[in-house]
Formats: sequence, structure tokens, C-alpha cells
Amino acid sequence: MVLVRGAAVALIASGLMLGGCGGLPSLGGGARPTETAETGIGVNAFLWRATLDTLSFMPLSSADPWGGVINYDWYTDPRTPNERFKATVFILDTRLRADALNVTVTKEVRDETGQWVGAPVAAQTETDLENAILTKARQLNLSRAG
Repeated sequence: MVLVRGAAVALIASGLMLGGCGGLPSLGGGARPTETAETGIGVNAFLWRATLDTLSFMPLSSADPWGGVINYDWYTDPRTPNERFKATVFILDTRLRADALNVTVTKEVRDETGQWVGAPVAAQTETDLENAILTKARQLNLSRAG
């Protein structure tokens, strides 16, 4: 037990120490840290912030800024109480690019017995959310540059 606890403490301590390290430019001529918009997280900071802002109406379930995954819990629009949605956003890169973002949406509707059952999501829903997040991320990037 002591060995496991000691290993856990060492792991946490090393994570905290490494978390304070800044990104180093690669020797292979990669992007400099100022070009990637990294501000202490493992993904593009503009996409991260834009996702949180754009989907702020949904309850946040979990967020992993190093892995780039944001999970939202079920949201029910008061105007349509018989359907609910949840979303997961994957930020896949440190650069502000359209292909660095992937949104998945799950939908459920109430059946005749009042139980929630899976339902198809409109084809354009995920694309519309991705576009809204990208637009917000570009606005945040421009406001920082200006």
C-alpha cells in the first residue's frame, strides 16, 4: 500500500513539475510556441476557449485540456422537452485549423412509455457546431492580434 501511495505521489509531483515547463521549439524547424497559440494546454487555446464559449449553454461533464476532449452532459431545450442532446468535442491539433476540430452529437427522444431512446441527429448539426466554434476561435485569434 505504501509503495502504491508513494508511486502515486511521485507521479503527481512529476506531472506538476512538467506542467510548469514551457514548450520548446523543435529542432526540426517546427512551429514556435507563439505560433501555436498554446497557453499552458496541449491543444489550440483559441479552439479550446471557443468550444467552451460556444457550447456554454450545455452542462459541462468533463474537460481534458491535454488530451483535447470536452464532454457535455445531456441538454434539453425547454421548447422541446421530449428530446435531449449531448456533445463531445475533440480538438486534434495545436494549430487553428478546420481539421483540428471534431464535434459529435448524440440525440435521444422520449418514446410512448416515457423512456429515452436514441434518435438520428440532423446531418448538418455537427458541421454547424464545428463552424460556429471555428468562427469564434478566429474572432478570438484576431482580437488577440489586434
